Amino acid sequence: MNDPAEFVRHAIERLRADVPERAIVAASGGIDSTVAARLAELALGDRARCLFVDTGLLRDGEVDRVRAYFRESGTHVQVVPAEDQFLSALEGVTDPEDKRVRIGHTFIRLFEHEAARIRTDRLIQGTIAPDWIESGGSGSDGSAKRDTIKTHHNVGGIPKDSTLRLVEPLRDLYKDEVRAVAQELKIPDPLRQPFPGPGLAVRVVGEVTAERLRRARVANRIVEEEVERAIRSNELARPWQYFAVLLPVRTVGVLGDNRFHGEAVSVRIVDSIDAMTARSVALPHAVGARIAERITRELAGEVVRVLYDLSDKPPATIEWE
Repeated sequence: MNDPAEFVRHAIERLRADVPERAIVAASGGIDSTVAARLAELALGDRARCLFVDTGLLRDGEVDRVRAYFRESGTHVQVVPAEDQFLSALEGVTDPEDKRVRIGHTFIRLFEHEAARIRTDRLIQGTIAPDWIESGGSGSDGSAKRDTIKTHHNVGGIPKDSTLRLVEPLRDLYKDEVRAVAQELKIPDPLRQPFPGPGLAVRVVGEVTAERLRRARVANRIVEEEVERAIRSNELARPWQYFAVLLPVRTVGVLGDNRFHGEAVSVRIVDSIDAMTARSVALPHAVGARIAERITRELAGEVVRVLYDLSDKPPATIEWE
């Protein structure tokens, strides 16, 4: 993409051609889906219905932050509560690919239900190039399929029998190009680091339960708060992404005079430009120590150890699952 303004004009024309009547728009509050939603509203007006799904797999305060961001960006979004459906779909599941596929299926079934209510079969979503590349897909130009690195829920998680027709205006863009389009559309920077569509389900390694989700949510909040604190105090330059992963290991700890077993958390902080590659950030010891102390204190008796992930992408992906 050379000219964001030209891209916007072309995308609006394509959306009007691809959506003859109504459409629903999958809006997550991230930059990709917000740009897609804004393009949809510019192309279709009130024929586009934007939905934000509260999966129950979100971070602390996520729904309120997303509502405020949509208001600021001028996008009208309806929040759909669906925690029970997603937790039910993930019950007993430990395989990362199975998690992503089940989450994708649950999203699509919900969107099918909402689409039927307004009599449409079109779903607009903010799929970008890294999503289909890592999922083993091909480009809109018919380029050859790639090897699957990990299935993105909005690509490989779509059931073969879905009644919806996907419309993906950003499919061939990379993250830096999406941000350029956002600037052209005067969409404010969400000041929100990238957050995976499957949410905390891919930051809870192993089975996703309400209790393990709670631990991951607390650990992620602490990492975000301490990294933001370090940025404000000039201890750390703002990284691309920073979060915690709850690991399915039982490790020995001490609480008071008693020996017990708890889980471990891995902290991941990386820099990237387009999410296709990433480098681990050298974390100042004082910042890491504050993170570890808070996590083990606020989750006392539950989390025993805090580790730091030094892996780059490649060979690792940014998210653990």
